[in-house]
Amino acid sequence: MCQILTDAASCYFCTFAHLFKLKVSRISMDLLQSLDRTKLPQHIAIIMDGNGRWAKEHGQDRVYGHHEGVLSVRDIVNGCAEIGIGYLTLYAFSTENWNRPKAEVDALMELLVNTIRKEVDELKKNNVRMHVIGDFDSLPDVCKKELNEAMEITSSNTGLNLILALSYSSRWELVNASKKMVADALAGKLKEEDVTEELFNSYLNTAQFPDPELMIRTSGEYRISNFLMYQLSYAELYFTPVHWPAFRKQNLYEALLDYQKRERRFGKTSEQIQKTSTQHV
Repeated sequence: MCQILTDAASCYFCTFAHLFKLKVSRISMDLLQSLDRTKLPQHIAIIMDGNGRWAKEHGQDRVYGHHEGVLSVRDIVNGCAEIGIGYLTLYAFSTENWNRPKAEVDALMELLVNTIRKEVDELKKNNVRMHVIGDFDSLPDVCKKELNEAMEITSSNTGLNLILALSYSSRWELVNASKKMVADALAGKLKEEDVTEELFNSYLNTAQFPDPELMIRTSGEYRISNFLMYQLSYAELYFTPVHWPAFRKQNLYEALLDYQKRERRFGKTSEQIQKTSTQHV
C-alpha cells in the first residue's frame, strides 16, 4: 500500500511539473508573439544578479547558485539569437568581485573555464560570436587560454555578438581610456582639438559595439554597479525582482515588451518624436 501511494504521489508531481512547464512555454510563446520585431533593441546589457540569494533561498551555498546561473545564460543567449538581437553584454565578473572570498573566486574561475569548454561548440553552431571586455590580463592564465580559443573558434560567426564583461568596471575602463589618450598626446599623436565623443569612444573597450539601448538588472537591486556607465547614457533601465538563476526567455520577453512601451526622446519632446514617426510612415 505504501509503495502504491508513493508511486501515485510521484506520478502526480511529475504530471504537475509537466503541466507547469507547458503553461510556462505557452506564456513565453504568447509574449514572443506580442513583440514588435521592428522595435527590438540592437544591444541588450544585463547585470546578472542574485545567484547567491537564490541559492540561499534553496538551502544551497553560493557556488550552487552560480552553477544554476549558467543555465539562465544559455537560455537568454539562445533567446536573443532566436529573435535577432545583435549584441548581448553580460556582466559576468566585476573588478570588485575579486574582493569576494578566495574559495568563491576560485570556484567562479573554474566554472568560467568549464562553461566555455562545454558551450563553445554550441556557440559556433548557433552562429554566436564571443567577445570579452575588461582587464583581460588580470584573469588566470587558464581562463585567458580558454577565452582566446573560444573567440578564435567563433570569430567568423555573423549572428549574435555575445560580449562577456570579465574583471570589468566602468571606472577602470574610463581611467584606462584616459591614460591611453594622454600617452598618445605626449607622443604627439593626439591634439586637444582632435578630441571628440567619437574619438573618446574609440579608446573604450566597447569601441566596436553600439551602445546598449536596454539594460536589465535582476534580483531587485536598483543601481548599475559600475557597469558601462558611459555607454548606458541613453539606455532604458529595467529592474526585475527575479533572481538570475530563475530568469528565462519569458522574463526576457517581458523586459522587451516593457522597453517597447517606452518613448525614447533623446532630449526631444513627445510632439517632435511623434511628428518624426508620422513623416516616416
